Formats: sequence, structure tokens, C-alpha cells
Amino acid sequence: MTRFSRFVLRHRTAVVLAWLVLLVAGGASAGRLSGRLSHDFAFPDTAADRANHAILAEYGNGAGTYPLVPVVVLPGPAGVDDPALGRAFAAAAVDPGLRVVSYASTGDRRFVGADGRTVFGLVFTPPTRGAPPRDYAARITAAMSRALPPGATVNVTGLDELSTVDNTGSGTGVLTETLIGALGALLVLVFVFGSLLALVPLLVAAVSILTTFLIVLGLTGISDVSFIVQFLVALIGLGVAIDYSLLLVTRWREERAQGHTGDEAVHRAMASAGRAVLLSGVTVAIGLVALVVLPVPFMRSVGYGGMLVPLVSVLVTLTLLPVLLATAGPRMEWPRRTRERPTGRAWRAWASGVVRHRWLAAAAALAILGLLAAAATGIRLGDAESGALAGSARPAAAAGLRDLTDAGVPSGVLTPIEVLVPEGARPPSTVDAYATVAPAGTRLLVVLPRHEAGSDAGKEEIARVRDAFRDVPGAQVGGLGVLQYDAEHALYGPFPLLLALIGLVTLVLLTRAFRSPLLALKAVLLNLLSLAASYGVLVLVWQDGHGSDAIWNVPATGAITFWVPLMAFAFLYGLSMDYEVFILARMREEYDATADTRTAIVEGLARTGRLVTSAALILFLAFVSLATAPSPDIKILATALGAGILLDATVVRSLLVPATVSLFGRWNWWLPGWAARALRIDTLRPDADRDDDPSVPALSGPAGSG
Repeated sequence: MTRFSRFVLRHRTAVVLAWLVLLVAGGASAGRLSGRLSHDFAFPDTAADRANHAILAEYGNGAGTYPLVPVVVLPGPAGVDDPALGRAFAAAAVDPGLRVVSYASTGDRRFVGADGRTVFGLVFTPPTRGAPPRDYAARITAAMSRALPPGATVNVTGLDELSTVDNTGSGTGVLTETLIGALGALLVLVFVFGSLLALVPLLVAAVSILTTFLIVLGLTGISDVSFIVQFLVALIGLGVAIDYSLLLVTRWREERAQGHTGDEAVHRAMASAGRAVLLSGVTVAIGLVALVVLPVPFMRSVGYGGMLVPLVSVLVTLTLLPVLLATAGPRMEWPRRTRERPTGRAWRAWASGVVRHRWLAAAAALAILGLLAAAATGIRLGDAESGALAGSARPAAAAGLRDLTDAGVPSGVLTPIEVLVPEGARPPSTVDAYATVAPAGTRLLVVLPRHEAGSDAGKEEIARVRDAFRDVPGAQVGGLGVLQYDAEHALYGPFPLLLALIGLVTLVLLTRAFRSPLLALKAVLLNLLSLAASYGVLVLVWQDGHGSDAIWNVPATGAITFWVPLMAFAFLYGLSMDYEVFILARMREEYDATADTRTAIVEGLARTGRLVTSAALILFLAFVSLATAPSPDIKILATALGAGILLDATVVRSLLVPATVSLFGRWNWWLPGWAARALRIDTLRPDADRDDDPSVPALSGPAGSG
């Protein structure tokens, strides 16, 4: 790292010019990115995906989207056979590509409510081909209203309509969210640095984000990239780039406070903090491998985009930032002229207290995380329930759902199952809730389930329908709910193996970095515990509604969007490890200098406590900005990321990490000789650990103390 630092400073002019060109190019092209991103959530090579493609090939609509559901309330029950009602539902086909299924077209009484005067239909729309969905609801309402008999009302609902919040027009965009996050970060940085140096991490973040946008724009030319990537690049890039800059700048100030000046202070900071930045960036990228290897295009694109964020941020931090510090750093210390105090009294006192009461600290932290992790065991994956969405939906969509449920129509009709069968094939007698559309060559059966597809009961209905049609030659079961049912298995089927591989790679990487298998293993296990606790927060806040209604005016969803936990894992696994790396790397450094575990804990936490807290607060504020996005799914993801970072930086790193390091004593620093040779680790032989419990046996090995 020192050699790399010297290389960068020898070519400082070229480094600045290169990043300046990328900054300008990224800024000039950022406006084009949004229009090139995909809104497609395809899951290829699943049975439902093949069925949906077959349905779209025959009919050109439905399959991969939920239908719109116009709900008509007539002035009296005798009107369901009124020809005007049939004309009204026919008028719902406002475009040639729409398909309308209703009581008028099928004669199926399941389209009529128990009150005899509430009638609904299903309007299947064509696929959006990766573009935002078209808004048909207003046009359908206007067309049907003109044809309905006097006194009748119509409201268009549907799961997608209910998911469109009433205040979409006031929702924030990527630029606004980034500016909100940047403002919060600036306030924290001003508090930390008290000088113009607070602007330096923001500059590094701007270069990192715009450069990543430029690369993502290039990727859109060869592959579909999900629209989610723009949010993650902007806000996670903001937090990560500032975190890395904060670590390096803080260490540079510390080296200057110890009397090192000029380029030497930069080299020394790069040798320690720069190494931690590199390790952290690689760890974040490793976590995102879980998304890249999945056979799901939109998740894979999020994985690629997510991996670019830390890698570009690391590159900017380790090249541009050293040049800025070496050339303009001392002058940017204005107006703060006092010498940097490397440790904080409050953090030193806190660390000493945790060491003294290590059993109590560990028990308290484990109790908090354990209770939240226990809540996570009740997580249910699927779409938010329609009743939960209605609270923040457009008034017409909410009114349509209310008309349906008041008439005794089950909400499962919002998520119908579509079954494509050859013409002449007899459907099984066990499936009787369907309407039939029969163009030449095929029949399309529209099954009306009682329960919504995302619920546990809805998933059981999907399984029963599939079993019922298994013996019908050529039958293919599709629909968006069935696709999500298959997608859930496709995403989480290989997850245990992915988790094991990622954990193993991280364990090897951290063992080499910390020169300790115990510290590495503890870091991985605590990270997984922190992740489980963040899932518990999701269950409590969103699934059970303890906070979603108060904060976002969204009632309990009853389920968590099926892709959110996996995506949260991919990002949090590495982001949470940042603080573990920052703290343990400094503890390892202090132990190598003093050969004393107690001193290593107290000094390590005293020197990194304010840094970790500030970095976590900045990243948390970025996720608060992300939560202002209008999409409920993005809000849920932001909650998972924000909760994970907050728990990790407070409960885990401030309590559990120092407590467990203190409990394990000299075992923290032991490294078997065979492991040192296999990992090519240059080992140290510090003196005996003076403060450790003498009852602990002496440990052998290159990095042990005996």
C-alpha cells in the first residue's frame, strides 16, 4: 500500500485529470441513465415463466402482470343482466391490446357479489417490456361510466393500482434523495472535522457516484439493468465513499498530529487506513456475489451495479484522496487550528466500561439481537396484502377494494391464476372457479382464487391448482402470482450454498487480514446475527405494522416483498463488515504494538469509535433518503438497510465486539502455523499478554503468545 501511495503521488497530475474527465462525463450523461433502465422483473427458466410466455404469444396480454379490476355497484340487484352492463365492460377494452373477462362475457356468477348488485371484471394488460406500466385506470373509468345505467358507480382497483401510492406526484427522485443524503452527511462531517476538510469526502463521493453512473450507462448497452440500481448507486455510493474517505482522512490527521508532515503523513495513513479501505471494499463486493450468480436478470444487474459502488469508491479513495490530502489538505484545515486529538475521552471511558463489565455487555447485546432475530423467524415472503396497501392508495383503488369486500368477494380475485390448455382439453373437476376464453387452438382458464397469491393460503392454492392440472396434457399454469411463487424458490433454493461459500471466502480473507481465525469467525457470525436482527425489524415495522403506519402512512403489509431479504443480505453483509474491519484492524494494530488485549480493546475503540459512529450515521441518513422513494418495496428495502447499519454500529460494534474480544483474551491473537503458511501471512511474535487471565493456557503458533 505504501508503494502504491508513492506511485499515486508521483503521478498526481494524471490522477486528477483522469478523475476530472470521468466526473464531467458522468455528470453529462447521468440524465440519460434513467430512461435506459428496465422495470422488468423476469425469472427465466421457471415453469411459470414458460407458461407466461406461451400465454403472451397466444393472447398478447396478462400472464406477467396482475389485471386491473373494475368494480361496478348497480342501484339494484336486478341489473346484472342489463345489456348496458355488458356494454360497459366491453368499453373497458380502451386499447386493442386489452382483454376483458367479466360476468357479461362468461356468465359466471363468481363475478357477482353476494349482494347481487356488485359486479367486477378483470382487464388484462399487455406487458410493459421493461418500461414503467401505463396508467389505464382513468381511461377505463371514463369509458365504463359513459355506458353504465343511471345510478351505477365504477371504481378501478387491482393489486398494482393499490400499490401506486396516492402521493406519487410528490415522491422524490434519485437526485433529490441524493441531495438530502448529502446534506445530512455534510452536517455530520462538519461536526467531525470542524474545517473545510468536511467537503473532501463529499467530493470523493460525487466522483464515485457519477463515475459509477457512467459505467452503468455503458452496461445498459449490452444488458438490461434494473431501475433499482440508480437508487443504490446514488445512496449507497454516497455512504460508502464518505465512509472510506472519513477513515483515510481521520488517520491522515492523526499521523500529522504525531509529527509526520507532507507526503509522509499520506503514506503512513495509506499503509494502515488504506489497507482497511481496500479490505472493506472487497468484502462488500463479495457479499454481492450472491446476486450476481443467481439466474435472475434483474437481481444479477443489481449485483453488478452494487459491486461497482464499493470498488469505484475504493479506487477513488485510494487515488484521488491521497493527492488532495498531499496538495491541499493542510490548507483545508481552516478554520480549525487545534491539533487533532486521536482518541476521545468518552469512547475511552466506554471501552473501559465494556471491558470491566464484559459479561453484562455481551448479555445485553445478545438479548437485543436475539429478540429481533426471533421476530425474524415469523417472516412471510410475498406481496403486501391488498388491505394494507389500501391505506396509502389512490382513492378510487381503495374504494373499489372496499366495494368488493363489502359484497363478500374474496380479495384473491385480484391475483388470478391463468391456465393455458389445448382446445378440447377437459379441465379437472377439482378446479371449478374459472372463466373460459377460447380463441382458435387453445383455451385460457382464469382461475379465481379465494386468497391473494402472496399469502401462505394463496401459495397453497397455487400448488393445488398445479397438482390438479398436472394430468391435463399440454396444460401450463401461469400468472404473476405463480411466477413469484416459482421465483421465491429460484432465489432462495440455492441460498444456503451461496451463504456457505460467501462465508468461507470472507473467513479466509479476514483471517489473512486480522491474522486470527477466531476474530475472522467471530466477525462472520456477528454479521449474520446482525442481519437476522435487521430482518426482525422488517417483520415488526412492516409485516406487523409497528411503525410503517406512523412513519409512512402504510398499514401492516402482512408480508415482506420476496426479493427484499436477499437483496438486503447482499448489501448488508459487506456494508456491516465495514465497521468490523475498521475496529478490529485497529485493535490488531494496537495489540501488535503492546501485546496487551485490554489496551488493544480500549485504544482500538477509543480511536475508531467516533469514526464508526459518524460513518454509520452518514450511511443511515442515506438510507433515510432512500426511504422517501414512492415505491413501498424501496421503502421496505431502505428500512432493512438502515436498521442493519444502525444495529451493527451500535449494539454489535460498540457492545458485542469489544465484550467478546475481552472474553476470549489471548485466544483472539492465536494463529496456527499451518494456517499462516497456507495463507502466506507474515506473523508477529508479541510478548506475553500481561492482562489476560493466567488460567488461560499458553498458545503456540506464529502469531500466538506463550
